[in-house]
Amino acid sequence: MKYRVGVIGGGQLAWMMGAEARRLGMELWVQTPNASDPGVSNADQVVIGAIDDLEATKKLVENCNVVTFENEFVDLAALDTLVKKGARFFPSLAFLAPLLDKYDQRHCCQQLSIPVPDFALWRLGEPLPEGWQFPFVVKARRHGYDGKGTFIVNNIAELQALPETLANTPLLLESFVPFEQELAVMVARNRQGEIRIFPTVETQQIDQVCRWALAPAAVSQAVLNQVENIARTLAEKLNLVGIMGIELFLTPQGQVLVNEIAPRTHNSGHFSLDACQTSQFAMQLQAIADLPLGNTDMMTPAAVMVNLLGFEHSIGNYAHKRQMLSQIPHSHVHWYDKTSASPGRKLGHVTIFSETKRREKLRAIAQQVETIWYEGKSPT
Repeated sequence: MKYRVGVIGGGQLAWMMGAEARRLGMELWVQTPNASDPGVSNADQVVIGAIDDLEATKKLVENCNVVTFENEFVDLAALDTLVKKGARFFPSLAFLAPLLDKYDQRHCCQQLSIPVPDFALWRLGEPLPEGWQFPFVVKARRHGYDGKGTFIVNNIAELQALPETLANTPLLLESFVPFEQELAVMVARNRQGEIRIFPTVETQQIDQVCRWALAPAAVSQAVLNQVENIARTLAEKLNLVGIMGIELFLTPQGQVLVNEIAPRTHNSGHFSLDACQTSQFAMQLQAIADLPLGNTDMMTPAAVMVNLLGFEHSIGNYAHKRQMLSQIPHSHVHWYDKTSASPGRKLGHVTIFSETKRREKLRAIAQQVETIWYEGKSPT
């Protein structure tokens, strides 16, 4: 019988994982709320249920060798009741525990001597902690992604304009980092302690949403050493079994700070599907199945990954635009087959190989894709 992997969540990450599961000779079972979710089309079996539906997760546990996660919106206490009955979750609940809350993430990094921006707890309506000055960042401690729940506050007017819906939300204050570049890296580890680190990438974030990634990042070896040391330390000290994405700031002084940690596959690693010998999705499956980990080397000197974000409310599939993108030399278009588009929604991505690593050339490729895709429109 094939090795069965269950995944909680049925979005585009599960969709990409499903294709890699077939290549590895595995079955993928997906737990997701809707039969129209992207992950369904690449799954061998589907359990319809919300991601926090414990009965649905029980079905995964009963039918799969191991269960993993597409996102971090999980109830650890509920899942622990299944662990006590023998469920095997990778990454483990112990690994996830310090990473689901951004305040806990910060403390975890501090304890491991990993540099992070200054931070403090805060609630809407309270005075700012002593010494805090504009600009700073306000973040929801849980359930924020793609910029949701994150606000850059430059002055008192913007502070007063924060939405009242945050009043009952636990919040985190962070100092604003005047970064030179935003970086990201994927790291995987299996139960034998094997670690693989993917090439570090530069990302472009607009309104806290990733627009594109350049691989490899144009940074010094000293910076790469910092990034890889952070990735290795987190993987080893937290006993990762699986894969995680780490978003980072590079300061003008050459220091690398951790911005956020995602305990799963991540948008910044999508380039690996086409550009690396082993993709982040195959690596996740190898790690949780305790297989030898693949090679993360790139098969092209450089690559550009551009997210195809929604810029209108629509039910179209943008076939003409996708055809235009596919005609760019060395392009690889991935379309998630979502049933509708809305501003900012991730509909697909395109990866383009480049023979040059020059940052200016790679940025020009990203801009070429965005010119075709958006045609002067905005995804926000």
